[in-house]
Amino acid sequence: MTAPQVFSEYGPVLRPLRCCVNIWGVHIRHLTRFLSIAVVTTWALLCAWVPSASAQPCPDVEVVFARGTGEPPGVGGTGQEFVDALTPRIGDRSMAVYPVNYPASTDWPTALDGIRDAGGHIEATAANCPKTKMVLGGYSQGAAVMGYVTSAAVPDGLPEGISPSDVPKPMPPEVADHVAAVTLFGTPSNRVMQQIGAPPITIGPLYQAKTIELCAPDDPVCSDGTDFAAHGAYAQDGMVDQAADFAASHLQPQPR
Repeated sequence: MTAPQVFSEYGPVLRPLRCCVNIWGVHIRHLTRFLSIAVVTTWALLCAWVPSASAQPCPDVEVVFARGTGEPPGVGGTGQEFVDALTPRIGDRSMAVYPVNYPASTDWPTALDGIRDAGGHIEATAANCPKTKMVLGGYSQGAAVMGYVTSAAVPDGLPEGISPSDVPKPMPPEVADHVAAVTLFGTPSNRVMQQIGAPPITIGPLYQAKTIELCAPDDPVCSDGTDFAAHGAYAQDGMVDQAADFAASHLQPQPR
């Protein structure tokens, strides 16, 4: 509770004191000033007792993953399988996981929230943990989000009602040095993106050589296929292992 909240809560109690205070020849504003000082001082003392959270050490590797449409908050099923597959491939290096915070809903413009959250986190990690190597990933809508994050420019053909100023700016070029690999599962094709009124996904030049895009045979989201079950099978069809091998091969050897 902040000091202003304290006064808001106790306002009805202070008002009846006006007549009593005037009897003693003290103006109410003097009492209010006194209470203000008392409340702020007490609040400061209370805050002094709150222990500050110790800074978490920077991991050797961090996976930043955006889940697919309709999956609950977290990295999603495909993302978790990928993390589980990558873990034994990096030896005894430490690894952290950051699930991109966005709705992952069928309200497609909210994907901007994911682009903004992922890009902001990646930039912050590059600045605060310069030795950490990041592996970016995404599944389905999350793959689109992460693909846009790597873009070198704001894409043309934005949906109606969204201006270029609404779209997060591309990450600074030097951030790419902190990204070891980009792994995308079931990335929506240009046809699908056009159907939902979104611009095509273009991987930025600085990330192309370190990106793998996996599309299951007959997956209608990333290809011209018609098997919708294929789009949900990345956690079981071996492509997660393929992506983990790719990411591990692009991670720098552990420092001696």
